Amino acid sequence: MKKKNVFKGIATALITPMDEQGVNYEQFGKIIDWQIAEGIDALVICGTTGESSTLSDDEHRKVIEFAIQQAAGKVPIIAGTGSNDTAYALDLTQHACAAGADALLIITPYYNKATQKGLIKMFTQIADQSTKPIIVYNVPSRTGVNIEPATYAELAEHENIVGIKEANGNISKIVETMSLVHGKLDLYTGNDDQIVPLMSLGGVGGISVISNIMPAKTREICTRFFNGDLTGSAELQCQLYPLINALFSEVNPIPVKAGMAAMGFCKDYLRSPLTPMEEANREKLLIQMRAWGLDV
Repeated sequence: MKKKNVFKGIATALITPMDEQGVNYEQFGKIIDWQIAEGIDALVICGTTGESSTLSDDEHRKVIEFAIQQAAGKVPIIAGTGSNDTAYALDLTQHACAAGADALLIITPYYNKATQKGLIKMFTQIADQSTKPIIVYNVPSRTGVNIEPATYAELAEHENIVGIKEANGNISKIVETMSLVHGKLDLYTGNDDQIVPLMSLGGVGGISVISNIMPAKTREICTRFFNGDLTGSAELQCQLYPLINALFSEVNPIPVKAGMAAMGFCKDYLRSPLTPMEEANREKLLIQMRAWGLDV
């Protein structure tokens, strides 16, 4: 049985606009509408970029519900419902499914980590109880645990596990993974500087930070690639590199929140322990954004 493809192209790992009173849903709605108007292929809600780790349980659920209602089926909504507590991840996953999310993004357990056997058990438990497809999220720089290629091969056999958001940065491991899963998992890059490299290995797009501020241009990397313009796709990837570099000059989502604030989409407000961007880095980011014609 062929698995469901959640999306092809670029999904924005969306910021969560906040202020001292909490989540600003008016701004959030405008951001979602703009992303859809710009032609984005999907939206990821409550991921790392969405500051999910500092959302209260009530906020986490409400943010997912709001995004689903605001998007109104125009693009797939992928809800971040992972946790280092499997029971909590299951609860969030079931809530997102019931609310109408199109898919779930499940991160590897952080802090307590897990063995490869533990990872298989956790993802399988969640996939068994989910009514929507799951994209597994591997980001060892944040979680301290890496999903090995052989583990992906085992997870690929589950009908509800359909994709990988891979942010380990290790191209050789990704090659090994793709050689073992035999097309049973869609590959998405979680690193904006590796969209073209991972598509060249059979990837179908990316879950992106830069697309918060440049959704159409980021998506164009994939469009060129899918249309056979490999040279043009690679050129655009390289042209965007200085801006990507500036967006990761401090820990994500500090720079992208600053960029979105400069564009008038939200307040430059982050929850502790994150702090606003250093002024020198902010100016470098704004210089790169202006070079792409953004009014900041």
